[in-house]
Amino acid sequence: MKKSALLLFVAALVVVFFALDAGRFLTLDALKSSQATFAAWFDTSPWLVAGAFFLIYVAVTALSLPGAAVMTLAGGAFFGLWNGLLLVSFASSLGATLAFLASRFLLRDWVQSRFGSRLAAINTGMAKDGAFYLFTLRLVPVFPFFIINLLMGLTPIKTVTFYWVSQLGMLAGTAVYVNAGTQLAQLDSLSGILSPGLLGSFALLGLFPLLAKKVIGLMQARQVYAGWQKPAHFERNLVVIGAGAGGLVTAYIAAAVKAKVTLIEGHRMGGDCLNYGCVPSKALIRSARFMKTVREAEALGISNAHAEADFGRIMARVHKVVRQVEPHDSVERYSQLGVEVIQGHARITSPWTVEVTTEAGGVATKQTMSTRAIVIATGAAPVIPNIPGIESVRHVTSDTIWSLTEKPERLLVLGGGPIGCELAQAFAGIGCQVTLLARSGIMGKEDADAVALVEAGLLAEGVRLLKGLDTLRCEIVEGEQRLIVSQNGLEQALPFDVLLCATGRKARVSGFGLEELGIPLTKAGTIEVNSYLQTRYPNLYACGDVAGPFQFTHTAAHQAWYAAVNALFAGIKSFKADYRVIPWVTFTSPEVARVGLSETEAKAQGIAYEVTRYGLDDLDRAIAESAAHGFVKVLTPPGKDTILGATIVGEHAGELLAEFTLAMKHGLGLNKILGTIHPYPTWSEAAKYTAGEWKRAHAPKAALVWLERFHTWRRK
Repeated sequence: MKKSALLLFVAALVVVFFALDAGRFLTLDALKSSQATFAAWFDTSPWLVAGAFFLIYVAVTALSLPGAAVMTLAGGAFFGLWNGLLLVSFASSLGATLAFLASRFLLRDWVQSRFGSRLAAINTGMAKDGAFYLFTLRLVPVFPFFIINLLMGLTPIKTVTFYWVSQLGMLAGTAVYVNAGTQLAQLDSLSGILSPGLLGSFALLGLFPLLAKKVIGLMQARQVYAGWQKPAHFERNLVVIGAGAGGLVTAYIAAAVKAKVTLIEGHRMGGDCLNYGCVPSKALIRSARFMKTVREAEALGISNAHAEADFGRIMARVHKVVRQVEPHDSVERYSQLGVEVIQGHARITSPWTVEVTTEAGGVATKQTMSTRAIVIATGAAPVIPNIPGIESVRHVTSDTIWSLTEKPERLLVLGGGPIGCELAQAFAGIGCQVTLLARSGIMGKEDADAVALVEAGLLAEGVRLLKGLDTLRCEIVEGEQRLIVSQNGLEQALPFDVLLCATGRKARVSGFGLEELGIPLTKAGTIEVNSYLQTRYPNLYACGDVAGPFQFTHTAAHQAWYAAVNALFAGIKSFKADYRVIPWVTFTSPEVARVGLSETEAKAQGIAYEVTRYGLDDLDRAIAESAAHGFVKVLTPPGKDTILGATIVGEHAGELLAEFTLAMKHGLGLNKILGTIHPYPTWSEAAKYTAGEWKRAHAPKAALVWLERFHTWRRK
């Protein structure tokens, strides 16, 4: 209501201005002809005339009406250089700020809701460096100031910042016009005020903030390095700390471009994904899914199917799978690729030196190596919750659970995120009694319809799902381990044999010398990096879980490319890390795969969208495999086939997601997917049928009516 009232008020003022042809008073000829009259008024009532001029100037600027340039000349003609400059400078800045606020109040929410995803980079840049950008534009009068006022209102720049930068930035141009106004009789046109030479001077002046920013950046970099002795030459181009996904890919790229690179790993090559995460968990899930297939054998027409899970053999297979994948990430392979691999503990001792401690025969040896750049890829570790008494009970994490050799009859899982859900369902599938305790529900980042299907899948596997409980303490009573929880003040005991803590992961940042170098961390505990993955020191980079914001193997590898290239080619070419299209999969049954926006996120961000949904119960291949459950859901802008996000819940969801990820990455819409031949009968047809649902919903109804008439006529 307030927006409508303001919009009507502004529109009415603009209509009145043009209806009364008030613009005729804001021309150079009108100014010249009224100069003597205005001078007489000013001699009689100087304060009243100056005040009226000030208010009119503010109104003209605030309403973005034509004539501000002429009024600036009038300031010099009527009040002289210094008084005119004072009046015009403050009136123009105040009017510009009012126009800025009107644009912000009337349009910003709508623009950001409609184009927020596309404007994300601009918003980030304006929030950080908006003053520099605005100052540059203000110094160059070639850019219409009223357009700048309106556009800036759509950005996150603060009002106070907008005002003072405008006050300073417009001063030079204002002074030129006011000074020209003092010589009004000699002016024939507004274009005569700004000669090509003067415009060139303004353009050079406009570069000043950008040059100043660059100089400040160089000075800040020098200040950061103050107190450190830079080596005269470097033994290596790059040292990478951590041989998980991020570190391995970084080292691989460096070796591929023939840089001298050293990779240091203090524990096991392959990091968490190979040894404790992706690989072992998927091996376990495979066994659990086979048991599920046996239990559902009758649906496939198979009678008397029976299988018994052997926990010890299943875990032995898990370790065997890890060993089979190990060569991909081994010291031998990377050495053959040209990477120097050192297994030891790394500590950064200066921005250009790394100390490595290795052990052989119980004897520790230290060596210090110099390097032009360093990439920190130390990953993350599971968090053990601070529950009183937890140290006295048998508890494991997603890292240490693989050491189990005997089946825990009662497994209690803390945490309803992807790791907790995957492992809870998998262990239930091989015969454990599993209780999953999820304080705020499971899969908090997914839409409710996806969560509902995962919950049903967990319950179908026999997982006991508890939500909304507070953990109080762990205790042992008569040899029985228990977790005491409460709900609405009532306590209850949850007995268990093993307690699995799946309550999140924390970046590994301690013990590598980061504290001594003063490298700051984010609120999430990750290393603070810029868009180029640089830390406080421009030649020190971080990627993967230790840098965030995602904790996926594939995003660590994605970041590694940017870290490696930026570290090796700094000063020549650098690339900002691109997070626009990040897919992820939760490997429960059914799987949940997503890329881009969910409905929940779109609503939270105020982004307008349409939903196209295709049920997998309609897919021929799914029906043939007795797996006809789940859905594909795609978000698009209203009336357009551009993919804002896709969520798939069902069998093979992770594999089906790739087509939507590719489409989003390269700007392909649903029409392109629909026009692509998909083999029959396959799971991939789900993408085509989803696109078909969108097309059907956007069929040109009026044209179809005429086509029906045309074909009716053709039958006659």
